Amino acid sequence: MSDESAQEFYGRWARLYDLIARRTPGIARLRRRAAAACRLEPGDTVIEMGCGTGANLPVLRERVGPEGTVIGIDFTGPVLERARAATAAYDNVHVVQGDATQPPVGAALEDDEIDAVLATFVVGMLADPAGAVDDWCDLVGPDGTVVLANAARSDAWYAPPVNAVFRAIVVLSTPPTTQLRYENEPHIRLDEKIDAAHARLRERAVAVADESHVFGVVRVTGGALE
Repeated sequence: MSDESAQEFYGRWARLYDLIARRTPGIARLRRRAAAACRLEPGDTVIEMGCGTGANLPVLRERVGPEGTVIGIDFTGPVLERARAATAAYDNVHVVQGDATQPPVGAALEDDEIDAVLATFVVGMLADPAGAVDDWCDLVGPDGTVVLANAARSDAWYAPPVNAVFRAIVVLSTPPTTQLRYENEPHIRLDEKIDAAHARLRERAVAVADESHVFGVVRVTGGALE
């Protein structure tokens, strides 16, 4: 899928994604846990890769306070419009259009160091998720933190019905939505990408914290670098 068709697809569904991002049961707690895993302090700088409609940005801003900096990056115009509206009251929250694998952060940061990178439900969309994690680790550098939150199939004892719902959601959210059969099942490809990204973060980090949420479907991995 080309970048142009991807932007068109996700732009068309921006309103629905915003509703899911803000109203899904348990999602507010997940956002708080992901933000906490970033180990932010007042005055810090944090970047969210693939910020979507901006639901995480106010939570991150609470962590860094008015003296800190929050930057949200996404490549879809209509999605970013919602993110800008959600953070309009904050002069230290910046929403930038760009590629999470090549984040355009220089102009917004000036001389500030990046203390943390958060990526929620992003790596499954990338061609090289492990490579992206390497880049994000390099971006934060020593003493920085990278946090990944992603949805994948559950391994819990009650997994079969949960995974059936998860597969349906993945299929419906993968362009083209009219396709019912795939040579390579999208939920399996998604699992592989997520496994690769989280494994790479564990390799790069000196301290790792893992959590699972939402019936074991959502995995959060936070890695502190040295």
